[in-house]
Amino acid sequence: MFKKILVANRGEIALRIQRACRELGIKAVMVYSEADKEAKYVKLAEEAVCIGPAASPLSYLNMPAIISAAEVTDAEAIHPGYGFLSENADFAERVEKSGFQFIGPTPESIRIMGDKVSAKQAMIRAGVPCVPGSEGELPDDPAQIRRIAKSVGYPVIIKAAGGGGGRGMRVVHTEAALINAVQMTKAEAGAAFGNPAVYMEKFLQNPRHIEIQILADKFKNAVYLGERDCSMQRRHQKVIEEAPAPGIPRKLIEKIGERCVAACKKIGYRGAGTFEFLYENGEFYFIEMNTRVQVEHPVTEWITGVDIVKTQIMVAAGEKLPFTQKQIQIRGHAIECRVNAEDPFKFMPSPGRITSWHMPGGPGVRVDSHAYNNYFVPPNYDSMIGKIIVHGDTREQALARMQTALAETVIEGINTNIPLHRELMVDAKFMQGGTNIHYLEHWLSQHKR
Repeated sequence: MFKKILVANRGEIALRIQRACRELGIKAVMVYSEADKEAKYVKLAEEAVCIGPAASPLSYLNMPAIISAAEVTDAEAIHPGYGFLSENADFAERVEKSGFQFIGPTPESIRIMGDKVSAKQAMIRAGVPCVPGSEGELPDDPAQIRRIAKSVGYPVIIKAAGGGGGRGMRVVHTEAALINAVQMTKAEAGAAFGNPAVYMEKFLQNPRHIEIQILADKFKNAVYLGERDCSMQRRHQKVIEEAPAPGIPRKLIEKIGERCVAACKKIGYRGAGTFEFLYENGEFYFIEMNTRVQVEHPVTEWITGVDIVKTQIMVAAGEKLPFTQKQIQIRGHAIECRVNAEDPFKFMPSPGRITSWHMPGGPGVRVDSHAYNNYFVPPNYDSMIGKIIVHGDTREQALARMQTALAETVIEGINTNIPLHRELMVDAKFMQGGTNIHYLEHWLSQHKR
């Protein structure tokens, strides 16, 4: 096992990894930007290294600074968390060439799954169902593009091969709009991701967003940890997640989970990963794989009892998975609300000083947050300041616990999206379960403030 790990991230995930290291008896080196010197995990750190100014390219995206911090502190491994450099194959490669262990998949796996075209081709070869669409990157010839769209059937969606976070995609309903949409998406993809390649998929009308969490070791042992429903989204950004997914038969989950495990073994995957699917009319369609720990991992931890972050570290240290698929049992229901420092209905960021901070407690309540009373939320990064997660024996009990937890939560000095969560937790359609990925945006359009 490692003796010292450098945590190359910030926010609640940095604190989450720090806690996992403590439980494993590992020293954690925390890196931070000048804007994050007040963060809880920095104050709690045994060792902390400032790696640059507030701007991400000069700090959390600064590969030489992070690797230098690992060198000067004698760390043995680097945990990238999520976001920033977590899915950057070049960074993983540089980490390992510098003599450190990257706590995640191999650079080769990250490259394959980071490009949506190569990822889809790998999944087709592995027998994982994919959304109908182009076999690879779209050609330059407009006539060929029109033929592909006609064979797929409108509406179609044009996606950037290197995209993510809801960027680099356009829905096309008619042939007249097709070529312009392809050209615009290519230009956007080249500017945003450094890769202008785009591909085409059938645009599903009312799908749900379902994820399968996997863990794998270097000995080709792999398991899936059930599923998550992440359909409550705004502009492709998740707001609420839950596990298991309401109303989907367990037999279907088992079938798609087994295919994901088989795919991991086929490509030699190592570490934690998430297969993301669109689910409609009883069918799963692969859209992408995230080669890292997810923001929403706590709901899976609640229903399985598996510590995903600790297992990530153990696998990276060369250990075998400490459980088999038969030992994974689903217990109860979990719901997570992302707490963002933003106007709850206009979604404008709300950085600043927190003047009052009271988090909920009680049976089945977990809070993951690096914030605290008098903490200054910097304007330089993502607006998420924490997560409230609840667990119950049933979905109904989990909903009741989340309603209670949100009622107890007090955050003053900045705006947060807690009022939005309070309303959604008593919304009749959400309480019924099974809402699709368009539901929240439709709900917001009907509840304008």
